[in-house]
Amino acid sequence: QVQLVESGGGLVQAGGSLRLSCAASGRTFSSYAMGWFRQAPGKEREFVAAINWSGFRLYSTDSVKGQFTISRDNAKNTVYLQMNSLKPEDTAVYYCAASDYDVASQWAYSYAYWGQGTQVTVSS
Repeated sequence: QVQLVESGGGLVQAGGSLRLSCAASGRTFSSYAMGWFRQAPGKEREFVAAINWSGFRLYSTDSVKGQFTISRDNAKNTVYLQMNSLKPEDTAVYYCAASDYDVASQWAYSYAYWGQGTQVTVSS
């Protein structure tokens, strides 16, 4: 059974940093794309970043690209999201997702497996 477990969320002041981790089990994800999405209160779930097995990265916007960094450790079956210069508008539940394909995609339907989410709250 495939399982994704996120960690690293919490409460941080504006301008601070957090690193989210997503540990995968039940299958080796080294050959598959993984991504991060987030959902703020009252809003739709939105794409943040994705990475394929070789390290190709896709970000939702240039702004996110300059603020967040997605990476992966295939030996540990883990994907990370380093978030810097956090703003109150980054407050959301962050979800890790894993695909059955090696395509870094912005579309939620591309991902077959999802974690339970980790809360990130940025205070002003």
